[in-house]
Amino acid sequence: MNDSGKLFSEDFRDPILAQSLLRGIARRATRPMRLMEVCGTHTMAIFRHGIRALLPPTITLLSGPGCPVCVTDAQEIDAFIALSQHDEVIVATFGDLIRVPGSYTSLQKESAEGADVRVVYSAMDAVALAQAHPDKTVVFLGVGFETTAPTIAAAILSAQALGLANFCVYAAHKTVPPALSALMGHPAVAIDGFLLPGHVSVIIGMNAYRDFFQAHPTPCVVAGFEPLDLLQAIDALVAQIADGAPALENGYPRAVTDRGNPKARAVMDQVFTPCDARWRGLGPIAGSGLAIRPALARFDAARRFKLAVVEMPPPKGCSCGEILIGLKTPPQCPLFRKRCTPMDPVGPCMVSSEGTCAAYYRYHDEP
Repeated sequence: MNDSGKLFSEDFRDPILAQSLLRGIARRATRPMRLMEVCGTHTMAIFRHGIRALLPPTITLLSGPGCPVCVTDAQEIDAFIALSQHDEVIVATFGDLIRVPGSYTSLQKESAEGADVRVVYSAMDAVALAQAHPDKTVVFLGVGFETTAPTIAAAILSAQALGLANFCVYAAHKTVPPALSALMGHPAVAIDGFLLPGHVSVIIGMNAYRDFFQAHPTPCVVAGFEPLDLLQAIDALVAQIADGAPALENGYPRAVTDRGNPKARAVMDQVFTPCDARWRGLGPIAGSGLAIRPALARFDAARRFKLAVVEMPPPKGCSCGEILIGLKTPPQCPLFRKRCTPMDPVGPCMVSSEGTCAAYYRYHDEP
């Protein structure tokens, strides 16, 4: 409950409520509090609306592993690039991924050298590409969290219904709750509360976090994306921490329910099964990935193409891994604004529209 007597108001343009929330946050945040926004869209919204500048100095906002392109493991990026080097392949991908550097090159550079790499707006666009180019194999790069996985699953089912033999997906999806557990189990990570992702929570619902919260009773609030949504969620987290009463709260009730979206989850479960996955910054996390089920193996690019990708160390000096788990901020990376810029990125956090380094570069005044 905030000072105005409202709990997670849906009137997200109420300036009086915003002022009340800020007063309440400042009054209760009497000791240092480290809050992590897990969602990359939250990171950009916090910077864009100047929320950091409104909070008391006792509150530190950390950006977590909520950018799907950023957490994609370097070995997966190299696999994507290797796929693009097949003459018979059209690689279809979301736009952010095309500029992420691999160990030696990027999809953008391979495209400049003649590889057929297409930026699409949805997985269904990739299905349409396969229909239009029956002489090529279209490989869609499946990157994202539970938000995009249902749409990619639906594309695979559509390709199956159309009888397309030249469409497949390289599944590199990640799921959020296992990553939260990995963060809390990391010996160097200190987090007092989580702003949980709104988009993902629309799909998986509040119930998906209950096992995590039971194992790690840490203040958690699902947040929306308007400035007032974020202030209400921060206010709720600060209250939980100050009172020593951790809870799992839904601060985005106009979009998020306990059960989430059963239809989206059913489509996702029909196509994918949980698997172990590697995360940039966090390493391998059991059960945190989504693999295409054996019954749909013909749509699995990892099975269709035998890719011999060697694991390589991250670029020297790049701190993306530490930034993604809150151990560093971008200005603490020796490459930030020097060797690594949006025009010439070294790591994925500078590339993605949801990347922490990109947000700092665009909105933060610190050199």
